[in-house]
Amino acid sequence: MKIINPVINPDINLSKKSFFSVLPQNHIILSAVEEKTTPIDFTIEKARSVHSFWIREICEVTLSSAIARGTGISKRSPELLETKMNKGEAVIAFASDGRWAGFSFISSWKDGQFVSNSGLIIAPEFRHTGLAKKIKNKIFELSREKYPNAKIFSLTSGLAVMKMNHELGFEPVTFSELPSDELFWESCNSCINCSILKSKERKNCLCTAMLYDSEQKMDTV
Repeated sequence: MKIINPVINPDINLSKKSFFSVLPQNHIILSAVEEKTTPIDFTIEKARSVHSFWIREICEVTLSSAIARGTGISKRSPELLETKMNKGEAVIAFASDGRWAGFSFISSWKDGQFVSNSGLIIAPEFRHTGLAKKIKNKIFELSREKYPNAKIFSLTSGLAVMKMNHELGFEPVTFSELPSDELFWESCNSCINCSILKSKERKNCLCTAMLYDSEQKMDTV
């Protein structure tokens, strides 16, 4: 029997996914298949009034995510998101084909002494692509740009967001470190865990509070 050495394509990794098909009369066919995933390119930019077209979809995805997770994601009104876009206090992401992919915005209290990175949401088809981290970094940069002396905080029950916050320099704090404005706490009223928050007299909840203090960071440099 004459044996012919096959030419192996160097782009194919046989160790990842391969199979042998054994046929009658001792004929052997070797077939190797490798799945290749193409990285998705995203454009992340400061949201503007022209992006108000996407507000309805952002609100719907935020609500469905809250229901699916059964954890604390407070509702945001379309009017609020439109205001954030008009003020340049939000970032929005798109895939290369123009589909909306993600969003986040900034809120401020006590004349800009406190700032939060809020409403981080990713379209379902673009989750687990690394986009959330890119948006988190972008909204953090925008917060530092618009409010350079503010304390930036985050309230979240999601482990992934906690990890991203930690990488940016956020540290866990007690709820006493957060703004005392009634308007701030009103945003929690639409959260599924609000009853827990109220029963604890706003001293703690299922969310973890994390804070980035720019002045403290300067002192430690």
